[in-house]
Amino acid sequence: MKTTKALTDNAKKDIASHGLTIENFMVLELLYNKGPHYIQEISDKLMVPSGSITYVVNKLEKKELVKRELDEENKRYCRVLLTDKGQVLFDEIFPKHVDMIMENLASLDNSQKEQLKELLKIVGLAAKELSRTTSSEQVE
Repeated sequence: MKTTKALTDNAKKDIASHGLTIENFMVLELLYNKGPHYIQEISDKLMVPSGSITYVVNKLEKKELVKRELDEENKRYCRVLLTDKGQVLFDEIFPKHVDMIMENLASLDNSQKEQLKELLKIVGLAAKELSRTTSSEQVE
């Protein structure tokens, strides 16, 4: 938990230095790396309630970093995409953020980083499965 807190604190500090919240950054990073998404898709991928994502998107829209685009087939749905201003901002800050993450992992050599990645994947999948098992037992 101490390691997670230290890494998270460093990430939050870096993100705040660019005038963003962690939630802002998460949405911008998803759109930057994966392209336009519907609100519900953003909610699902970031595991944040859609109402909260709508709030974040509204804030980012006011900053002119993202915009909504109506779905031609179903006008009730809109995709969220980066604006030119959002693209320029993320082109500037994302490499700096990656550098900060690399600095946090500099105490590991490449082999150790790969090993850590694989171990975290194993633990994460097992924890997710345990959570599903525990949840389904509670329902019964």
